[in-house]
Amino acid sequence: MKIPEIIAIDGPAASGKSTAGRLLAERFGYLYFDTGVLYRAVTWSALQNGVAVDDEEGIVQLAKEAHIDVQPPSKDDGRAYDVYLDGVDVTWSIRRPEVDATVSVVSAYPGVREILSAQQRRIGRRGRVVMVGRDIGTVVLPEAEVKLYLVASVEERARRRYDELTARGEEASLEAITQSMRRRDRLDSSRAVAPLKPAEDAVIIKTDHLTIKEVLDQMERLLVEKAGRSTSKEQA
Repeated sequence: MKIPEIIAIDGPAASGKSTAGRLLAERFGYLYFDTGVLYRAVTWSALQNGVAVDDEEGIVQLAKEAHIDVQPPSKDDGRAYDVYLDGVDVTWSIRRPEVDATVSVVSAYPGVREILSAQQRRIGRRGRVVMVGRDIGTVVLPEAEVKLYLVASVEERARRRYDELTARGEEASLEAITQSMRRRDRLDSSRAVAPLKPAEDAVIIKTDHLTIKEVLDQMERLLVEKAGRSTSKEQA
């Protein structure tokens, strides 16, 4: 039985796609690649360098110049990978609320998406990869053999993000996170370039009231079924 080489997982913030994608990659020995960290790193760079997020030309230039690297986790602090921006570990910095509030503006710029999508595509086409993002199945790798789209209510997703931040000892406001997430959903879904939406052939998984294990089990079952159908076609 041959598991598909490219698995695309899309969905809104805190829908569970990152955690489930990481565990799925571990289960099959695949590379886990959360493509959103590239946009977050550029956003963090803008915040640190005083470049206004509405300065499209300045943001695109940052994306061109930024050296972003993603490596296996080096610390046992809950991270799924290390993210380096120009040699500095920004793994948790790019998860801060101020990045959450502005990353959708940065990711909507066509120039930024073109630069970062090209990087994502090169990695994905190597195969044996679980790629997680917002437009993997629709734009980055529409040829992916399996496309999954995870969704959950904004209230549930905000609670998850709140729990994540407070578990790390950071101060957070559930109300502010919920408002920020609603705004981000609107921006992601309405942007002119690569809007957030499921691919026509994506399987939608609603993660409200599901544990990560239950989500993972659903995903694995779909992959096994896909592999079984492919094997049957080859033998026919």
